[in-house]
Amino acid sequence: MVPRFGRTERALHWVHATGFFAMLASGLVLYLPALSELVARRNLVKNVHIFTALTWAVAICLVVALGDRRRLASDWREIEALDRDDRRWLRGGRAAQGRFNAGQKVNALVTAAFAVLFALSGFFLWLGERDHRFLFEGTGTVHETLTLVSVALVSGHLYLALIHPTTRHALRGMTLGEVREDWAREHHSKWLEERRGL
Repeated sequence: MVPRFGRTERALHWVHATGFFAMLASGLVLYLPALSELVARRNLVKNVHIFTALTWAVAICLVVALGDRRRLASDWREIEALDRDDRRWLRGGRAAQGRFNAGQKVNALVTAAFAVLFALSGFFLWLGERDHRFLFEGTGTVHETLTLVSVALVSGHLYLALIHPTTRHALRGMTLGEVREDWAREHHSKWLEERRGL
């Protein structure tokens, strides 16, 4: 077995995932009339949605502040650096990959951007209800569009993590922190070679 993700990385992933699904559930109740009527506690659900968003933001900050910031900074540098092998991989070619493959890098970048856009649009939706000067046209559309695209991305992520036979083993890295060396060699050979060189 080869260590892949530390506690801080795993905590960040699961805090984000838990917050996303809680906000998705409460948001769907607010958005879909049939669910809204079924629950019949719109104000409570709205408060749960907002409280979950605030808790998610605070939890993310705590994980970053109290966790292994050096490792997270290293992860971010790797994620934002798309090299020649990553570009080849994204075009469908075979190319050696680092600890994060190009798809995971793109997913992380999109997820981070969406988190900021969700927070901003959600804040202005909340503020606009209290002060109509901040009720901007299209804010709700942005929030809804982000939700729809996020659901599609998360569906693909869940498929690769839970169902697809060649990538399913990656889930072990995000739950227990380690993966099989033969799997790492097949999917993240560049990372394995770099690790051996340390």
